[in-house]
Amino acid sequence: MIKNDTIIALATPSGVGAISVIRLSGENAISIVNTFFKSVKKGKSLKNQKSHTIHLGHIINNTVIIDEVLVSVFKNPNSYTGENVVEISCHGSSFIQQEIIQLFLQNGCRMADNGEFTMRAFLNGKMDLSQAEAVADVIASNSAASHQMAIQQMRGGITNELKELRVQLLDFAALIELELDFSGEDVEFADRTKFKELVAKISFVLKRLIDSFSFGNAMKNGIPVAIIGEPNVGKSTLLNALLNEEKAIVSEIAGTTRDAIEDELIIDGVAFRFIDTAGIRETKDVVENIGIKKAYEKAENAQLIIFIIDPRKEKKEQRQQEIDSIKKRFPNKRLLVIANKTDLISTDEIENLKSEIENLIPLSAKNKTGMDGLKNELTSLVNIGALSNNETIVTNSRHFEALNNALMAINSVQEGIDLEISTDLFSIDIRECLRHLGNITGEYDIDKDILGHIFGNFCIGK
Repeated sequence: MIKNDTIIALATPSGVGAISVIRLSGENAISIVNTFFKSVKKGKSLKNQKSHTIHLGHIINNTVIIDEVLVSVFKNPNSYTGENVVEISCHGSSFIQQEIIQLFLQNGCRMADNGEFTMRAFLNGKMDLSQAEAVADVIASNSAASHQMAIQQMRGGITNELKELRVQLLDFAALIELELDFSGEDVEFADRTKFKELVAKISFVLKRLIDSFSFGNAMKNGIPVAIIGEPNVGKSTLLNALLNEEKAIVSEIAGTTRDAIEDELIIDGVAFRFIDTAGIRETKDVVENIGIKKAYEKAENAQLIIFIIDPRKEKKEQRQQEIDSIKKRFPNKRLLVIANKTDLISTDEIENLKSEIENLIPLSAKNKTGMDGLKNELTSLVNIGALSNNETIVTNSRHFEALNNALMAINSVQEGIDLEISTDLFSIDIRECLRHLGNITGEYDIDKDILGHIFGNFCIGK
């Protein structure tokens, strides 16, 4: 799949800006640019310059100066793609960008496909497949948490986790294959006790990585938080207060919110997706009932649930029944109980509520008081210890699927060992496990269509 042609693309966002960067990669990248580059230093040729150097000059088409530019030269194999790479920093005029790109397209270059620079980096051994995918995650990161996970992955997080285990499994696989060659002589080259220990170790690591996906995916895309409660308890007001804008319609009329309203907020580097839902109550209104059903669906799919009560409306027993009902309906969800409209009750009443309801958060969404306490509680509920410890967290659904398949295969190996079945039978499962692990990093034969799908999601120029 490695091509010898030279590709070109705009590496910075299209449009007008102070500067733009045009990137070329390929065996002839330096010589093609050199043909149209005139250095301010007379007689300088880019082909004779050292790698990782920058040169001031002009891009000239015949006698017409297109722009004054800085040209950065990176010679193979010490470049991003592993090929000769040239980056041209020009002024950020759309006209100038297109003039330079068209000039090189007419003289030996072709437009790069989506993600083709990074694909070449992978194919030329500059990074493995999981690191290449992390490049796109770094570009798309919108919070400190998602950025940290992407950087950790780009530095080889999951690769380092699996590399040693995969090598050990390969060694045992080779010994078992050797046993098959001497099957008639009843010999064992692979130590079964050590093999059992390795299989158990691999199973443990795979389960831990698989379990991290739920958290990692939420951190990457924003942790979904459903705001639920009866009508007029202040759900929409709370959403507006969190976002500091009038996102949701607020009205004293019960049942104003009929559909879920979502928006994202970053708190202490963690992205949260807050979902305002329809008020939960008994009603004969068909449309409102649809909204209530959707409210429960959003809560079911959320990682955190904020349940709001109006302390003026219900008595102690009723409040506790409502909270217990929510806990029973969503037993595996983290629940925050908020007493809203505390500006309308006394300090003593607030203290009584706090002693009555465990971990209650009192606030006034209308006056925006107590909001810091809510934000602190939200971040404390998120298990960011794994991030602080630089643990590997799986965020990629392709990796998640491959890990699950590898775990199924290694479990079959374990069953084969326990049942003392023939070596040739569970050796098939070993190869299957190795294949799935190799698919994560690209150390196994990767289907061309899979590569096209992965890098097709990149932006052009990367």
